[in-house]
Amino acid sequence: MAYKGIRVAALLLPLAVALAYSNHFQNGFHFDDFHTVNNNSYIRSLHNAKLFFTDPSTFSVLPANRTYRPLVTLSLAFDYWLGSGLKPFYFHLDAFLWYLVQLALMWALFRHILRFASTEPWTDWGTDWAALFAVALYGLHPAMAETVNYVIQRGDLYSTLLVVAALAVYALAPRLRRFGIYLLPLAVALITKQPAAIFPAILLAYVVLFEERRAGKALLRCVPSMVVTGLMLWLQTRMMPATFTPGIISEHDYLATQPWVALHYFLMFFAPVALTADSDQTAFSTIFCVQGMAGVAFVVALIGAIYAAARRENLRPAAFGLAWFLLALIPTSVYRLSELENDHRMFFPFVGLALAVSWCAALAMRALAMRWTHARTPVLIACAVPILAACAWGTHVRNGVWLSEETLWRDVTIKSPHNGRGLMNYGLTLMSKGQTSAALNYFERALEYTPNYFILEINLGIAYGDLHRDADAAAHFFRAMQLAPGDAQPSFYYGRWLATQGRLREAIAQFQAAIVRNRDYLDPRYALMQAYWDAGMQTAAKEIATDTLQMAPGDTTALRFLNGQAVAEALPDLAAAAEAAVKLAPTADNYLNLSLAYDRAGRFRDCIQAAEQALKLRPGFALAYNNIAAAHMDMGEWDAAIAAAGEAVRLQPDLQLARNNLAAAQQQKKLAESFHSQ
Repeated sequence: MAYKGIRVAALLLPLAVALAYSNHFQNGFHFDDFHTVNNNSYIRSLHNAKLFFTDPSTFSVLPANRTYRPLVTLSLAFDYWLGSGLKPFYFHLDAFLWYLVQLALMWALFRHILRFASTEPWTDWGTDWAALFAVALYGLHPAMAETVNYVIQRGDLYSTLLVVAALAVYALAPRLRRFGIYLLPLAVALITKQPAAIFPAILLAYVVLFEERRAGKALLRCVPSMVVTGLMLWLQTRMMPATFTPGIISEHDYLATQPWVALHYFLMFFAPVALTADSDQTAFSTIFCVQGMAGVAFVVALIGAIYAAARRENLRPAAFGLAWFLLALIPTSVYRLSELENDHRMFFPFVGLALAVSWCAALAMRALAMRWTHARTPVLIACAVPILAACAWGTHVRNGVWLSEETLWRDVTIKSPHNGRGLMNYGLTLMSKGQTSAALNYFERALEYTPNYFILEINLGIAYGDLHRDADAAAHFFRAMQLAPGDAQPSFYYGRWLATQGRLREAIAQFQAAIVRNRDYLDPRYALMQAYWDAGMQTAAKEIATDTLQMAPGDTTALRFLNGQAVAEALPDLAAAAEAAVKLAPTADNYLNLSLAYDRAGRFRDCIQAAEQALKLRPGFALAYNNIAAAHMDMGEWDAAIAAAGEAVRLQPDLQLARNNLAAAQQQKKLAESFHSQ
């Protein structure tokens, strides 16, 4: 009966995990997803699969963020193909199914370790339940939600899954060791994310604790994994682009802070109340501070606990789990990264911690069961179910945080109130709803914590531009370009603002500069095509479109500018994209773009209505009046066109497009009146 109950529970676990994550499948893309997924033209075709393994620039459109993770990029391209576009459901479904595979492998590995570690009769039922509880605790733990929800962080999921698979194959199929089968998932893990390089140390801990006590022979068994790891790290070094920037924190301060970060992670396992998508933890300039010393004391105590547990036969699974936790933290602790801590960095270490905690709990329950044998099962259920239910509820709530940019960054402002980037990103969500003044307040608060952040300067420029504080807008755009002279984004956004001012020649120069700095960044290309087209330079627009199509075959925006026939074919898609943008972020600028898309699709009344919505959000928006004028001109309604174009010129006298439309409408009205008078 006990074994039947375990089998039933093991089959129910995936269902429980699916229920906990049932509200995450439609969550959006966030943060680093935008430069690795949304704006990455390479993932739009599986024909680029070979490039993913030979060109690390395919990982991200931002040079500073490019690294070598070809398997991750390949999986993103597959999900894009599966969903015929950027449909979050397929990206989340893919990662979630692999998460379930990892849990199944953990179940097999944990059962083997716990059964192997003890031969007492109690383990006939106790070890299997302990293994299942460990997997359930991990699978439902709220700290795992970030990795499952955050699309680009599937690298942590894949590498952890493959490390578990490598150790499971080694432990469960000893006859295959001489063929090196267990090394295959290890090699693949190392091209998904680099923390997998710690596998030889984890393998050594397993061999010493459960198979070979002699250190020399145990180390010899790990040599093949060391060789594979060394070769794959050499490949990583060769493939890592020179543009990659790990972080601006000094190596000394980064290392000094990591013991405290390890303690923070450990506490989050037992009380995950401070989970945040972007921490405001600051670096320590010295280890000799209260938090620094607390972290060191924790690491020393953890090493002591591992040593003490390893000396007792029945505690060796706990020793292994704690060793896994500590070893899995080493890669992100010694290699300087952009952030001091991330929730997704707990995904790999918590595999071991779940095993250690669950086995210690099982030993405690065993002692209790020896006293109350008749109440063994009810006691187990009474203890386990509330814990797992609380974890599942916490995960469900955490998924809700990852629903949208607004929910995510609002949570960050609460959990990490001193994080300038979090304040800025929440401000962006407010600006997307037309609440520019409120957004500006968050941007200015962010300046207190990140005074030299060029992205923040760009967003300040955009906000001041929306408020028609042109001098302030220009000053912040210039500041952004000074802070990041080699980055394409300041030039692109400054150019986009110049275009809204009708300063097309200056805008064209900025878009060209952005493309020179980053040829893979598509937004400046789209903007340059539009600027050329508006300036009457159709040949130049087509040249950029042709070059863009070589990078992103089938790109609808490039096709729209390539020739008149392609424009007609691509217009419905353009209008649909603009409608989707308005639905996601109903800003004045998005309504303006929607009105333009409607005008080019021949939907002139819809064009006027969309422009009027833009005016409701931003009264005095000269470009919206200009679009209204253009739509009336297309319908031959000259008086209405003259009135709208005249208002645009009154609001912005240097808006050449409106001046041209006003003159054209007046001329056409005179021609019409002359024709009717004859």
